Order: sequence, then C-alpha cells, then structure tokens
Amino acid sequence: MTAPSGSMMTTGAPPYFAARIALVFCAPMMVNGIALPFFPIWLETLSMNDSQIGIVLALPMFVRVFTAPVAGTIADRLGERSIVLLWSGVLSLLTALLFFGIKGFWPVLLLYTLQCAVYSPYVPITDAIALSGVRRWNIDYSRMRLWGSLAFIVATMIGGWLAGLYGGAMVLPAMAAAFSLTVLGAFIVPKIGRPRRPSPIAAMATMPAASTLRQRDVQLMLIGVSLVNASHAMLYAFSVIYWRDAGFSGTDIGILWSVGVLAEVILFVFALRLKRRFNLWSMMIFGSTVAVGRWLVFPLDMPFAGYFALQCLHAFTFGILHVSVQSKLVERVAEEQEAAAQGLYFFYTGMFMAVATFVSGYAFNWYGVDGFYLMSVIAAAGLACVIAGRLVAPPVGAQPQSAASGG
Repeated sequence: MTAPSGSMMTTGAPPYFAARIALVFCAPMMVNGIALPFFPIWLETLSMNDSQIGIVLALPMFVRVFTAPVAGTIADRLGERSIVLLWSGVLSLLTALLFFGIKGFWPVLLLYTLQCAVYSPYVPITDAIALSGVRRWNIDYSRMRLWGSLAFIVATMIGGWLAGLYGGAMVLPAMAAAFSLTVLGAFIVPKIGRPRRPSPIAAMATMPAASTLRQRDVQLMLIGVSLVNASHAMLYAFSVIYWRDAGFSGTDIGILWSVGVLAEVILFVFALRLKRRFNLWSMMIFGSTVAVGRWLVFPLDMPFAGYFALQCLHAFTFGILHVSVQSKLVERVAEEQEAAAQGLYFFYTGMFMAVATFVSGYAFNWYGVDGFYLMSVIAAAGLACVIAGRLVAPPVGAQPQSAASGG
C-alpha cells in the first residue's frame, strides 16, 4: 500500500515512520470492523436476550475507562511505549482464543470484560506514538489515520459477506484473525524512545486543579458532544440484529456500516474548508441537531436506500462534531493541558457510551426499534449542553487563560 511519507520535515524520524504507523492503525480498526457490528450476532447465537447483550457490551466500556489511563501511565513511564502495545496485542489475542471454549452469559461477560480491559490501551497508545511523530517530525496525522478508517470499511464488508455465508459462527474466527494483526502491528510500530509529553489517557489522572479545562463552556461542550456520541449506542449494539431481522443480507449490512465510515472520512478531507467557512459552535450545534433527527427517523420502516442515506449522516452526527470539538479545545485549553483535555474527552465519551449501551439493551428488548427514540432524547440532551456552552462562551478569538489563573 502507498502510505504518506511526510517527507517535508522528517529528518531523524525512524525509517518509514508514517507507513508503519498507518499499518499499525489498520490492525485495531480491523478488530473494530468485525467486533463492533457483528459481535452482538454471536452473542445472540448463545440465546442471550437483548438486555443481556446490552450488559455484555456495556460493562467492558465502564472498565476500559479506568484501565486505559492506567496502561497509558505505565506506557509513558517506560522507556518505550511499544512495550505496552505488544502486551495489549498478545493478551487480547489470547482472550480471543479463549472464547472458542466458553458459552453462557456469565463466562462471556467476564471474558469480554477482560478482553476489553487489555485491549483498551491499544488505539490510544498508537495515537500517542503517531502524535509524537507529528510533534517531532511534522508528519501528517490525518493521512496516517485515514488508513485505519479504510481498514474498518474493508473489515465490515468482509464481515458482512462472511455473516451472509456462515452467520454468527464467523465472528470468533474473524476476531481472532484480526487480533493477530495487532500483535504484528506491535512488532512493526516505530520505536521512538521515552515520550516528551504524556499521552492523553495517562494525563487524565494528573490534570491540575487550576485548569483551563474547568471553564464552563469547555465542560458543557465536552459533556454535550460526548452525549451525542453516546446516542449512537443502540446503533452500535443492535442495528445489525435489526437489519438482519428486516431481511437485509450480510453484504447489505456490511455496506450500511461501511458507508457511515466512508462519509466520515470524506468529511475529514473537507474539514479544513468547513472550519474556515463556519463557526465551530455552529458546526457542533448542526451536528447535534442532525443526530436528534437521525434517531427520530431510524425507527421508520424504510428500504435499503433509506438506511443508506441515514448512515451517510454519520459524517455530521460524529465526524463534524469530532473535528469541531478538537479545534475548539485548541482555542480554549492551554497547550500544557492538551493531553489532559483529550483524556477528559475520552472519559466523558466512555462513561456516557457505557450507560447508553446498558440502557439500550433494555430499551431494544422492550420496544424494539422504537427504542431509538430514546437515543434521540440523549442526543437532544447533548444538543442542549452544546447550546448552553455557546451561550456562556467568551467572544470568538479570546485566548485561553493560563493554568495558574485558575480558569
């Protein structure tokens, strides 16, 4: 594959840094491309009901919010972050292999929680290594990360095709194969030595008391956008089951998942132009509003084309929100608290997503696809927080206060 070289200012960088990071990003995105859409189908083959599936998917989300920062702190204190990356990949693969020998709600719940705990630092640590390359050698992060999104699309398409042939039986072998790639990724990742700055997840535990992160508009923005992100919980947990029961083929489902990520990638390509033309708060409000509408429309009985169009809205219900919140953090948070800001964003999103996934299991069990109306309520709560953040925000162009000023 042809990956970015970032050759403008890469003197001193490890050989093929950008290409190797691009390949490493592909590994966990292949895992996610199989597990996120299709793991609930395997759970259903174990005769679990929707509430139990929601619990199995939600509990690990709570756990990883706390295990990822611990692993990030260990990685930052070691001389080489890739050591933790290797342990994460190896242990994740071992748990994937153990799934072949278990069944039943409690064994699956415990093993999946363990798997998510050991897997949780893989992507954030890869991000941290990639961002070190951005800071030290001016390598283009987006062009490295883009390959991960493309790998996710490939994985969902392959997963949909395999699901059409073998049903839920394909999930465990496909996940094990994908986890083996994370081990390979840990071997090829560039070795860059001791980090100069803490990684985002490690910085969560060291955020200073007097922090620009405590500004009201920043907190409302992070909470609001995280709530909108969490409103996707039922889509992630139960959309494949719903579409399958509605008569869509495995290939159709793979296309529906892939087009959402593709729309997100396209938005990232044009993100710079959008930021030049539109106010960041307006972009966040627009994306949040689209999310409310997306979940209100989802329960309607639609053909494939209708859901295809709804999935394209992922560019706005996630992509435009992610771009705008990251840009606003640059404006409002002091540079020395950059990592802590990312860690707090990770924490809010993880906690709200876990709660929403837990609730969505019961909502889907009781109300079926009408449970998506609850997701619109969560998105509306996020929209309200974003609007409140804009109302209390200082005028556009105001500089962040120093950490010493107390925010």
